[in-house]
Amino acid sequence: MAGIHSARTARLDEVLWALAPGARRVDVVGLGENSLDRVCLVEDWPRGSEKQDILRSGVCPGGQVASALLGCARLGLRSLYLGAVGTDTSAEQVLGPLEAAGIDLSGVQRIGGASTRSALILVRAADGERSVLAQRDPKVRLALDGLDRRVIEDASLLHIDASDPDASHWAAGVAREAGIPVVLDADHVEESTEALLARVDFPVVSQAFAREWGGSDNVADGLEKLALSGSRLAVVTTGADGALAAIGPHRLHSPALEIEAVDTTGAGDAFHAGLIWALFQGYPAASALGAAHVVAGLSCTALGAQRGLPDEKILREFLGRAHVPATRILTAAEKRND
Repeated sequence: MAGIHSARTARLDEVLWALAPGARRVDVVGLGENSLDRVCLVEDWPRGSEKQDILRSGVCPGGQVASALLGCARLGLRSLYLGAVGTDTSAEQVLGPLEAAGIDLSGVQRIGGASTRSALILVRAADGERSVLAQRDPKVRLALDGLDRRVIEDASLLHIDASDPDASHWAAGVAREAGIPVVLDADHVEESTEALLARVDFPVVSQAFAREWGGSDNVADGLEKLALSGSRLAVVTTGADGALAAIGPHRLHSPALEIEAVDTTGAGDAFHAGLIWALFQGYPAASALGAAHVVAGLSCTALGAQRGLPDEKILREFLGRAHVPATRILTAAEKRND
């Protein structure tokens, strides 16, 4: 099957997957979450009954997969979005930037009488760190009988999250049967996680997921268990510390881009977009992780999950500079103690 490598024999200089933009009707199909976020910049996290002023605020479209797909589109990849929204005005605000970027929205399901997912996001002014208070109408879920397997089969890559486990599991199965790589964005472990991971080639997960999955406070334990799922490249993003990755027998540390962050909301989504773009460039693991960090870092320079997403010209210019952090191979001791 084209693009599939053995995890045991993986080499760091190998192309991660043989992909080319424009080879199929769509480069990337994304299935998963969208959100309308109210982002509030504050001096510090609220304590007790204290009051403080909101320094700046805005209503910003977001959501894991929606933001990642917008990132892919800005990087020149033709994209199609499969997601569910309500029939409220928020739906148009969420979908507007995707439509403007040329993303195919024909697979979006509109759920009558439901409210589009939303979130209140507090952003700390000193470092751009955010705290998310999410609200989701349980009726806003993708209906399996409304999904067409040909949409996935006609794409070069599938990107999913775990917000609709049944839909994600189905889509990953279709992609696996068609020999299409699957990228996963996961924040929390669910009952269906193990079965889903068996169908994923590039799991890119949060620290919280890695700790829960590995059963320890050491994210390296979660990475090791993640690597056993049969992935081509497994990644745990660790915020300002960068990311840990596993490819075959190799364990890597990829530093985050040093940048003055305004808002880290959506940095993980942008990381996924950068990694997907790198797959289409034929990058090996270290270069792909570096590109993903650049996209993630640049996305943090504006308020909200999507405003700071760079276009391909900006990304290539940045990658041409010498100060992009270099990914390195971890020593045996570092693998145990990281």
